[in-house]
Amino acid sequence: MPDRKETIEVDGRAVTVSNPDKVYFPRTGHTKGDLVRYYLAVAGGALTGVRGRPMVLKRFVHGAEGEAFFQKRAPSNTPEWLDTVVLSFPSGRTAQEIVVDDAAGLAWVANLGCIDLNPHPIRADDLDHPDELRVDLDPVPGIGWQQIVRVALVARDVLADVGLTGWPKTSGSRGMHIYARIEQRWTFTEVRRAAVALAREIERRAPQDATSRWWKEERHGVFVDYNQNAKDRTVASAYSVRPMPDARVSAPLSWDEVPDCDPAEFTIDTMPPRYAALGDLGAGIDETVGSLDALLELAAADQAAGLPDAPWPPHFEKQAGEQPRVQPSKRREPAVPPPAPGKSSGPAGRRRTSVPMIEVARAASKAEALAGLERWKARHPQVANLLEPADILVDSMRGRSSTWTRVRLNLRHVPEADRPAQEALEVDYDPWAPAGG
Repeated sequence: MPDRKETIEVDGRAVTVSNPDKVYFPRTGHTKGDLVRYYLAVAGGALTGVRGRPMVLKRFVHGAEGEAFFQKRAPSNTPEWLDTVVLSFPSGRTAQEIVVDDAAGLAWVANLGCIDLNPHPIRADDLDHPDELRVDLDPVPGIGWQQIVRVALVARDVLADVGLTGWPKTSGSRGMHIYARIEQRWTFTEVRRAAVALAREIERRAPQDATSRWWKEERHGVFVDYNQNAKDRTVASAYSVRPMPDARVSAPLSWDEVPDCDPAEFTIDTMPPRYAALGDLGAGIDETVGSLDALLELAAADQAAGLPDAPWPPHFEKQAGEQPRVQPSKRREPAVPPPAPGKSSGPAGRRRTSVPMIEVARAASKAEALAGLERWKARHPQVANLLEPADILVDSMRGRSSTWTRVRLNLRHVPEADRPAQEALEVDYDPWAPAGG
């Protein structure tokens, strides 16, 4: 039986929704059609975050519990009324990306399986100068919501002290985002430099709650992810539904709501009535454009005090003034941890480190990786009992066109004599193998 198709009219444009009854959220029963209707219900607010911005298409064609793949290039069947723009990337490659300007565009990308919306922090009319500084508060495992809230309030105060207005929203996952509009006159490198200074100042003001450390094995509390401001990085925008079991939404908040909010309350069902009652809580962001001058002065002061540039994402070329891309927690005789049998690189890649790391799994899906972790724990119960939440590093990695999951363990809390050696991986997936190979 062929898939059912439904054509809807959105602001005078016809948008075809294929297979609208396909279940995208198995645990709640929400369908692709529900997703499209959601974005139309909150279109004004969603467009505040994406209008006029190039967008990466993160497609969940098998629903929220399936694997996503990233599509930077506009599909061949892109309607003529949907704008596109050509972006260049650090790799030197280019891609023609979608630019959504209206509700019909929202419906069209939702039909592609884009559960959340992932715009760049730039406008299509100026691809070299971001107009948005993004503060991504990413808790390490085991950190509660109230600690995230405390860091968010510190971030608000730091932004205010440097002349910027922070606009908070739940991430729709485990953390919180704060955006600030900035003048379009700084490059990506300069914006990231300002973000590093901001992260370090937040850490100075809240050293027990916040960290600006890039290496996961050195983090504590809430990581202020400055690298979300590097070129080619995108963040789920306001009103985005997230691929969570409960169809949770990235919800704009007023600062008065932040201390007592519960991110689980904002879902695909509750957000439309909230939006109808309160309107778009992020609607004023475009009227609060500020300057990065004060943050860049703070960055210069940090540099003069001897602080090097913070590490960049691994796929970027080595930057001038960047500290070495090795864990700074070097102790005696750092070495390259041995790889699992049959693998060419180990849990730290080919980097030297004194952190006692082992690798457990490389899997096509997070569920497979975590199942492998549980098998490892069952074989090493005494060691597993000594691991703290932050010692279990579950990383979402990018492969050829889709994500894969790596699980590593930091054995720092395990007595040296009791640390198990690197073993064959519980799940051994090769993300670089040719399709079908």
